Amino acid sequence: MSARLAVRVALLFLVVSALLVGVWAAVAPRSFYLDFPGGTHMWVSADGPYNEHLVRDVGELNLGVAVLTACALVLLTRALSIAAALTWLVYSIPHFAYHAFNLGVVSGSDQPALLVSLAIPIVLAGVVLVLTTRPEFAGNSVGGEARAPS
Repeated sequence: MSARLAVRVALLFLVVSALLVGVWAAVAPRSFYLDFPGGTHMWVSADGPYNEHLVRDVGELNLGVAVLTACALVLLTRALSIAAALTWLVYSIPHFAYHAFNLGVVSGSDQPALLVSLAIPIVLAGVVLVLTTRPEFAGNSVGGEARAPS
């Protein structure tokens, strides 16, 4: 798999995950609070009282991150891909750390799934950062194609 394709796959996964959280939390905050991630698992409601404002803010934040990541996915420039990856790291590392130090609020069987799900964006953002250092991402042109001198 080429570096460009791998970056596209990583960015696509990040866009989809941000849209899932973003749309759900922004449009149906009480459902997100009570039911996320779905099934019989309830990771958000286990950690404190419901606050519609904060849940909607999380949804809207994720929608904003999804827009940035989608732009990186479509344009696939080095600078925009790096910006999207760094945004994911700034958001995801503290989020992971919080849950890692507060695992007691979710059931023991959910703890590994919670940590893995929170580690995936960190790993994917790291992959994007590493792969965008490859020569095929040289320059700042859209699609990685060389531009003719002006």
